[in-house]
Amino acid sequence: MRIIFSGSGAFGLPTLKALHQKHEVVAVLTQPDQPAGRKRVLTPTPIGQWATEQNLPVYKFENANEPDAISQIASHQPEAGVVIAYGQKLSEELIAAMGKLAVNLHASLLPAYRGAAPINWAMIDGCQQTGNAVIALAQKMDAGDVYATNVTDIDPLETAGELHDRLADMGPELILKVLDQLQSNTLDPKPQDHDKATLARKLKKTDGIIEDWTQSATQLRQHIHGLNPWPGVTVQLKQGDDQTMPLKILRVKDLPETKHDKTPGTLLKDLTVATGSGALQLLEVQPAGKRPMSFDDFARGYKVQPGDQLV
Repeated sequence: MRIIFSGSGAFGLPTLKALHQKHEVVAVLTQPDQPAGRKRVLTPTPIGQWATEQNLPVYKFENANEPDAISQIASHQPEAGVVIAYGQKLSEELIAAMGKLAVNLHASLLPAYRGAAPINWAMIDGCQQTGNAVIALAQKMDAGDVYATNVTDIDPLETAGELHDRLADMGPELILKVLDQLQSNTLDPKPQDHDKATLARKLKKTDGIIEDWTQSATQLRQHIHGLNPWPGVTVQLKQGDDQTMPLKILRVKDLPETKHDKTPGTLLKDLTVATGSGALQLLEVQPAGKRPMSFDDFARGYKVQPGDQLV
């Protein structure tokens, strides 16, 4: 089939690669190059860079809904459109120009977690499962009919970044399945229950602040893993009376059965962290200006002691 692909982030790369192998990707829409790094060098999106390397036609419209942009897309005579983390809302006119069907791959089990950060919020909220949904493009955010889903368990030790990559790798099978159904006239769209819709708002830097160590160990583990890699959870390690240092917490294990009588945030005898219920075992951390390291290595190098505090 002749496919128009619209995407910007790395989440769509496995699917774009699969489409390029099995179908004819006639054009790729992606966001304009953006300044990156300390020198603010204009850098293409992951999708734009890969598509250019494959010599695919790449469009970087500031506004893909302008008449000239729609005309250029329509000139490729696509049969279907696939949209994954593109970054622009598509008009009805642009959707129509994509062919017989235009679908979006969304990283949640809709109608749960519509919006910008579904993977993160599924982890923060303590979901045990999540997945992908292929939906029809609609003018209301992530509200289109569902064509297919797949499901995966969330590992308590994995981060949002790792879950992101797993779900990305699960995308191609689902998209190819829906395109096969389009070709065989066996599509079976199912409307979402809009009354059960929940919102996964965009993350903010301030989400990475832990102000309340009286939360349970499990809640804190969900929060820390759900914000890794961005914005990350950074705390202050207080050693002695007035010595503090910033410390990013990357990975932990919750120990809900641990009993203690210490103030939440205090390091216990085994250097686990007292919480409102249970304790946290720190597994991987990153001191300011340093590379990530195991907490055991950090504790030895920085002489971490029981009674030190995370604040």
